[in-house]
Amino acid sequence: MMKKIALFIIGLTMLTQAKADEGMWTIYNLPPQVYEIMQNEGFTMTYNDLYYGETALKNVVVNFSGYCSGVVVSPDGLVFTNHHCGFEAIRSHSTVEHDYMLNGFYAKTYEEELPNKDMFVSFMVDQADVTDRLVKMGIENMDNMHRELLIDSLTNILTDSVKRIDKTLHVNIDPFYEGNRYYATTYQDFTDLRLVFTIPKSMGKYGGETDNWMWPRQTCDFSVFRIYADPKTNGPAEYSKDNVPYHPKRWAQVSMQGYKDGDFAMTIGYPGSTERYLSSYGIKLMRDAQNAVRAQVRGVKQEVMIRHMRASEAVRIKYDSKYAQSSNYWKNSIGMNKCIDSIGIIQQKAAFEQRIRQWQDSTGVLKGWVNFDRMKALYDKIYEPSFTLYNLTESFFRSGEFFNRARKVAGQGIEVKGPKDNPKKQYYQFDDNSEEWDEALDKEVLAAMLKNYAERVDAKYLPKFYSTIKTKFNNDYTRYVDYLYKKSVLMKKGKKIKFNDKKFRNDPGLKFGEDILDIYYDLLTQIHGISEEIATQERYLCDAVVRMEQDQPHYSDANFTMRLSYGQVGEYLLNGQPSGYYTTAESLVEKMNRGDKIIDYMAEPIMKELLSASDFGPYTDKTTGKMQLCFLTNNDITGGNSGSPMFNGKGELIGLAFDGNWDSLSSDIFFDKQLARCIGVDIRFVLFMMDRWGHADRLLKEINAQ
Repeated sequence: MMKKIALFIIGLTMLTQAKADEGMWTIYNLPPQVYEIMQNEGFTMTYNDLYYGETALKNVVVNFSGYCSGVVVSPDGLVFTNHHCGFEAIRSHSTVEHDYMLNGFYAKTYEEELPNKDMFVSFMVDQADVTDRLVKMGIENMDNMHRELLIDSLTNILTDSVKRIDKTLHVNIDPFYEGNRYYATTYQDFTDLRLVFTIPKSMGKYGGETDNWMWPRQTCDFSVFRIYADPKTNGPAEYSKDNVPYHPKRWAQVSMQGYKDGDFAMTIGYPGSTERYLSSYGIKLMRDAQNAVRAQVRGVKQEVMIRHMRASEAVRIKYDSKYAQSSNYWKNSIGMNKCIDSIGIIQQKAAFEQRIRQWQDSTGVLKGWVNFDRMKALYDKIYEPSFTLYNLTESFFRSGEFFNRARKVAGQGIEVKGPKDNPKKQYYQFDDNSEEWDEALDKEVLAAMLKNYAERVDAKYLPKFYSTIKTKFNNDYTRYVDYLYKKSVLMKKGKKIKFNDKKFRNDPGLKFGEDILDIYYDLLTQIHGISEEIATQERYLCDAVVRMEQDQPHYSDANFTMRLSYGQVGEYLLNGQPSGYYTTAESLVEKMNRGDKIIDYMAEPIMKELLSASDFGPYTDKTTGKMQLCFLTNNDITGGNSGSPMFNGKGELIGLAFDGNWDSLSSDIFFDKQLARCIGVDIRFVLFMMDRWGHADRLLKEINAQ
C-alpha cells in the first residue's frame, strides 16, 4: 500500500496538460495548468483573490444546510440559493391560511424574517492534505471500519486544535480519489438562518416534472435567506431574538451586465457525488440494481401521492417537499439509464479498462493490484442482495410515517423517556407531527409498496409478516394496512409505549418493523464483506487511471466538499438543432398560454402580465435586447451544486446553477463535453421578480447590483 500511495502522489504531480471544461476542482491545490486555461478563457482574478485571505471569492460560497449550495450577496448576510433548496423551509412555514408556497413570501423588516429549525450555512475556512499523517498512523493496513475509527480520531484531534484558535470552527476529513488521498477541511457553521423572500412555487418550480432536467427552461429557481450572528462577536450563535444580521468581510458583487456566447463562466459550490472512476461493472450495478429500482418503485409511490395532493390543499402542503425530493431523482434515474445505454458508457468503460490491462502488462506498474476478473466476480456476487436492498429501502424506508415509527421502536433511533434509573417506568412517545403526514395517503402508499416489493424480489427476502398477509388477509394489502393502523399503538396520538410491556411485544406495528429490519440487516451482512473488497479494487483502479494518464491533471470525484468548475456560456446540439444558450420572457409566456393543457405550465395571471411587458428596463440584456431568463454553460454540475453561484471572469455573480440537461444525465459517471450543460437562472431574472413582483426595495438596495 505504501508503494501504491507513493506512485499515486507521483501521478498527481507529473502534470503537463489539462482537460478543458470538465472537472470539479478543489481550490486550495488548483493545478497551475487549470488556472492557466482559466486565464486564457477570460478569468481575470488572481489566485490569491480566489482562495487566500478573508476577502477571497471562495468565502462568499456556502454549503446550504448539507444538501445544496448558496452565495452571500450583501454586507448584511443575505444568501441566494435555489427555490427547491429552500423548499422545505418554505413548506414548513406554510398553512392553508398563509400558503407561502402558493403565494410567496417577503419579509419587509428584519423582524418579519422567519427562523428555521435544523438549517444552517457552512463556510469553508481552509483545506489541507492529511494523507501522509494518516499513513504514518497505519491507515494503509486497516479495513474500512478501522479506517473510519482512525479518521474520526484525527478529526477530533484537528478540531480540538482549531477550536483553541476559534471555538466556532470544526474539521471534517473526507476521502478523495476513491480513498487514495484524504483532505481535512475547516468549517464555520452558522445555525441561525432565516427566510427572507420567496416567489410563488408556480415560478420557483416553473415547468415542474414536465421540464425537470430539460432544456429550454424558464424557471426562476431562487429563494433568499439571511444569516444571523452573535451581536457581540459577529460569529455563529444559536437562534435568539437578540441576534443580528451577519456582516461578512466579502460578499458577491451582483452583475447586471449579462453574458455573451463564449464568455467565461465559473461555478463554485458543493457537488454531492460523482463516480467517474467507477468500473464498467460498477456502472452496470448502478444501472440495473439502483437506478432501475429507484425509477420503478418511486413511480408507483408518486402516482398515489400526487392523486391525494391534487385532491386536498392541506395534503399538498404536507407532501409538496417530499414529492419534489422523490420525483427529482426518479426522473434522474430514468434519464441516466437512458444515457448509459444510448451512449454505450459500459462498453466504453470496458474498452478503457482493457487499455489499463495492457498498460499494466507493458509497464509492470501496479500489476496485480487491479484484478478485473476478481472485480467482475465480486460485482456478480453482490448483485442480488444489492437489488433486493434497494427495493427494500425504496419501498419502506422512504415511504411513510407508519414504517418510520415502526423501525424506530424496532431499534433504529427513538428516544427513551422517563427515569433513567427505573427501566419499568421508561417509555417511548412520538411527538405530534400530524402536520407532516396524512393518514389516507400514508396507508395507500404502504399498501402499494407492500404489494410492489413482493412482486419484485425473491420470496426468500420477504419479511415474516407476509405469511400473515397471505393466510389472514388473503393477500389483500389494503386490509392488512388497515389492521396495522387499527391494532398497533404506533399511530395512537400521545400514547406512552412501554417497551417492556408484554402486550407491546406482540404489537403488530413492532413486529412489522422488526421483520423488515431482520431482512435489512441480513442483506447488509451479505453485502458488507463483498463491498469492502470492491471498494479496494475500485481504489486501485482510480490509482491506475491517474498513473496511466500522468500527463493530465485529475480531479477527485465529488463528495460534497467545495469545488470549482470553469467553462463557457454556450449552446449544444439538441435533437440535431442548435439549442440556443438562453431563454426569453416571450418563451415563458408561450408556455403559460398552454397552462390549460399542461398543469406544470400554469402560473398566476400577474406572472403572465409581468413577463408580457414591452419594456423590462434595466433587466433587458444590452446585447440581445431581450429579458433573458435562464442560460447554459458547459460547467460541470451534479446534485449538491443546486444554488451554486455562477460567476463571470471578474468573479461577479451572473446566475444560480439549478439543473443539468436530460441529454447528459449520465455525467455523474461520464462527462460528455459535447452534450453536458449546466442550466442557470439569470440573476437579472431573479432581481426582476424581486422588484416587479415582490417590490422588495429594501433588499434590492442592500444587494446593490451593478
